[in-house]
Order: sequence, then structure tokens, then C-alpha cells
Amino acid sequence: MVCGKLEIDILNSFWQMTEDDEDRDISIQDIVDDLSSNGIQRAYTTIKTVMDRLTTKSILVRYKVGKKFFYKAAMSKKEMASEAVKTVAAQFFDGDYVKLIKFAESEIEDLLV
Repeated sequence: MVCGKLEIDILNSFWQMTEDDEDRDISIQDIVDDLSSNGIQRAYTTIKTVMDRLTTKSILVRYKVGKKFFYKAAMSKKEMASEAVKTVAAQFFDGDYVKLIKFAESEIEDLLV
């Protein structure tokens, strides 16, 4: 599953905010506030659009309490990371995880030099 930068920023906010309470209700405004506290300034409508897109991708679940909508992450950070690794392995290494690991090791070596 491919996610853009803002989608990942939003998901990281979700995972951080629900780390201690996975049943916490998260609103669009909660995400806007959290992102802005981390230096990411986006309009409420932009965040809403991206969160709705994540809902369409079944990464977030939207529900209504009273008159207000809330969201929950349908996938954990670990699940998303696992899916990303599977996608990279399939797209760039013919599904061969050994090739992927060797590539990652060489990239790390290059970064450390």
C-alpha cells in the first residue's frame, strides 16, 4: 500500500496519540493540532481530505459520536511497515527478501561512510 508524505504524517500522529489509549477518539482537529505542534501547517480541509482518502483505503475507520466524526487507525504502525516492506520487496527485488536485506545493508554502509 502506497502512502504519501502527508498521509504518513497523519498516521504517525494517530499512532503517537493512541499509544497509551488505543480506544481514544481522534478528530480531524486533533490531527491538525498535533501536526501544527510538530511544525506541519496544513489547512483543516486538507487534513480532512487526506483522512477521508485514508478511510477509502481502509487504513482509517470513520465513525460518528453525536454530531461529530472521529477516526481510528485500522492498521498499526507495525502492520503498515510490514506491508511497505512486502511492497518494496515485490516491486524492486522480485519478492526476494535476501536481496532486499543485502540492498539495505549496502545502503546503511554507504550512509555510515
